[in-house]
Amino acid sequence: MEDTEAIKAKLEALLSEHRDLDEIIERLIATPPFDQLQLQRFKKRKLMLKDQILRLESQLIPDIIA
Repeated sequence: MEDTEAIKAKLEALLSEHRDLDEIIERLIATPPFDQLQLQRFKKRKLMLKDQILRLESQLIPDIIA
């Protein structure tokens, strides 16, 4: 039960950071000229967060034996 709560807390933190990065990327694109390298780094970080989010979400789904 404690593991589930820890996973949910970590998941919420990652989701928050993912949303923040989304806003940062939108603002960066909206104000040309922008640093392409910085944009790529933000997008790469966002993708890494998405992978971590999916991994944590899959841990919250109980295994079903068919």
